[in-house]
Amino acid sequence: MSGFEPELMHPSDQIVLVIDRIYKRGLTTTSGGNISIIEENGDIWVTPSGVDKGALQRDDIVCVKKDGTKIGKHKPSSEFPFHRAIYECRPDITAIIHAHPPALVSFSVARQVPDTNIIPQARNICGPIGYAPYALPGSRELGESIADPFRENYDAVIMENHGTVVGGTDLKDAFQRFETLEFSARTMVNGKTIGNPVYLSDEDIENFEDQIPRRQPEMESVAHPADERDIRESIVEMVKRACEQGLMISSYGTLSVRWRDDDFLITPTEVSRWDIRREDIVQIRDGRKEPGKLPSRGVWLHQEIYRRNPEVNSIILTQSPYLMAFGVTGEKFDVRTIPESWIFLQDVPNVSFGSHFRDKDTIPELIAKGTSCIIIENDSVLVTGNALLDAFDRLEVAEFSARSLTMSKPLGELHPINEQQISELENKFLS
Repeated sequence: MSGFEPELMHPSDQIVLVIDRIYKRGLTTTSGGNISIIEENGDIWVTPSGVDKGALQRDDIVCVKKDGTKIGKHKPSSEFPFHRAIYECRPDITAIIHAHPPALVSFSVARQVPDTNIIPQARNICGPIGYAPYALPGSRELGESIADPFRENYDAVIMENHGTVVGGTDLKDAFQRFETLEFSARTMVNGKTIGNPVYLSDEDIENFEDQIPRRQPEMESVAHPADERDIRESIVEMVKRACEQGLMISSYGTLSVRWRDDDFLITPTEVSRWDIRREDIVQIRDGRKEPGKLPSRGVWLHQEIYRRNPEVNSIILTQSPYLMAFGVTGEKFDVRTIPESWIFLQDVPNVSFGSHFRDKDTIPELIAKGTSCIIIENDSVLVTGNALLDAFDRLEVAEFSARSLTMSKPLGELHPINEQQISELENKFLS
């Protein structure tokens, strides 16, 4: 699938691309959810009513002209009235997504609003979340109920016993907000399953943002030999794979691969992970960045890990919903569940929130002692490998293990592999 460039794409193509991502990620159903875009002239492009969301085509999208005239072979979504109500009260919003993603629906039926201070970028991207009391779907009353919190400058709203609706400056912005909010909600639900989520204060988040290194010197010239170009391609393919599997979301995820000696390539900042291209990847050579590009904010940590750990050739720093359940609760992520999990991961430590920016020693030294997976509280999980596929495999194993542990919680007491069994695994696989 091609990258997402709203300014260059027809509204119908944008809607088809985004609804495809939402449907394939299991965030809406065949009949549920709707998306719209408003143009400068007041025309609104919207998903149709009663058409399979898993197979939408460009010519399925309906245009509702400013004068109410409808152009297209289908009826517009039955929820179109609340889209129009939001556009009327918020001229800064030009795209809207409404869907019934499972975790956000769980909040809507519990009549609760998720606290986005669970992780920094959720607060920064989603802001505080509004709440709309129940009204009949498709009714004028529902439009008024939803428009009210948008008038109060909320950009995302929980709809009582219904789902969620988010707005954005364009459809890419709206999708990032939608995906980040659902990820945060899943993290909270999973966290409540295994323990008690801990939330950050506004001051915690502001102090965290202030300590992030902002500057890195630029190299004067850059070359892209064949082996470097191959690495770019592998990074782009793996980031896309991570997004499709729910191991990375559009608003967060860093992946790097060692190139030569301590030089490496790394994903950029401020680029949607779904839409990263080869030319977006940033080369880091002799501690200097490729001219005109912004590497991930965690670039210095990757640099330190490579410098101190010559056996590490790839690093992934990301968020996935089950691992982050342990990250936001402080509960022990005990991988002594099945042999594969322990062989791949061994003991997984937690480090404190923000330590990957304020502390230059803790994480690189843990990795030097043989740790390959680290949970950074209220932020992310970091995995390393001797190659990109090795690091990605570890991430998958870690997330699957975290999911199994979370799912086992309601069943009763966990019975991990015992010390004798661990010793046998060490002798056979790690000696």
